[in-house]
Amino acid sequence: MIIISMSRQQFNSIELFAGAGGMFLGFENVGFKNILCVEFDKNAVQTLKLNRPKLNVICDDIRNINFAKLDCINEINHIDLLSGGIPCQSFSYSGQKHGLNDTKGSMFYEFCRAIKELSKIKNNNKSTHKPKIILIENVKGMLTHDNGKTFKIICRELAALGYDIKYEILNANDYNVAQKRQRLIIIGVDKKYSSDANLQFNYPKPNDYKPVLRDAFKNLKEYNKYSEDEFVKYPKNKYEIMKRIPQGGSWVDLPLKLQKSYLGKSYDTEGGKRGIARRLSMSEPSLTLTTSPMQKQTERCHPSETRPLSVHEYAAIQSFPSDWVFCGSKMAKYRQIGNAVPVNLAEAVGHELIKLLKKIRKYDA
Repeated sequence: MIIISMSRQQFNSIELFAGAGGMFLGFENVGFKNILCVEFDKNAVQTLKLNRPKLNVICDDIRNINFAKLDCINEINHIDLLSGGIPCQSFSYSGQKHGLNDTKGSMFYEFCRAIKELSKIKNNNKSTHKPKIILIENVKGMLTHDNGKTFKIICRELAALGYDIKYEILNANDYNVAQKRQRLIIIGVDKKYSSDANLQFNYPKPNDYKPVLRDAFKNLKEYNKYSEDEFVKYPKNKYEIMKRIPQGGSWVDLPLKLQKSYLGKSYDTEGGKRGIARRLSMSEPSLTLTTSPMQKQTERCHPSETRPLSVHEYAAIQSFPSDWVFCGSKMAKYRQIGNAVPVNLAEAVGHELIKLLKKIRKYDA
């Protein structure tokens, strides 16, 4: 991981729906200077403030914020990047899939409002704070929600704000993350620049080596230096089931009688069950982490111990640095980490953003 000192940072960024700092850290590592983070969850805000005391964080519902009137924004002369991991439950396969009609889905329009308000800020009668690049991160289900109609609306709205849009689904395992985690990364470049063929965003190329769980667990002792490791425990009946599962296995490895007993009515349903009673393998990447390591449909059992993954193991799999401390209850910590953008994935994308912004800076000179 490349760390760039605060004194060398040169590109201004604002992050909405910042969570516990996964995307923030990845972008910080490549040279972005964060001007503002906005986050509603109090535990996530405490996490950000504990680890970065000087970071400007607003803990509030984004609908209450007028971006054009914030001193921290008016004190700078430009914004290079506006990013946000818009709450994804409205588009996820495990959620209710209400899309833009859902309260959380409507947060996309708040992202658009932020662009509009920033664009109103002027110096010498010129709009100076319109973000040069915008980035939206979400689950891949956003792309296909409502047969693709939702995503067409999203692209149309962003284009109307003056951005050329590109999108791609990236697998975190391709970017030094020991986890199979597919995320939709939408990039918008101000049309003022994107009309130039030399000012195009390029997605990062996948790495040759794909890390496995064993790689993520190498530095767990470093995590334990900062706080006691935490994990939830299985009830006795579930423990008796899980101890029978081999590394990399699931409910299909149980005797038939136990399969039917444990799955109940789910036994006769089609597909979507391989996450049930799932034990991870040290020699494979983790499956996608969720907001809890012991949800029945998305079990994440430790490879060699009969227990769910711990908080530190969650953080290591999401490529958080070992000294990043999470605040709140045990389940609040799981939720923050499970919702986060993997740090190394954000860093890979951030490298490409910096490359483009350097070209844009020369173009503006």
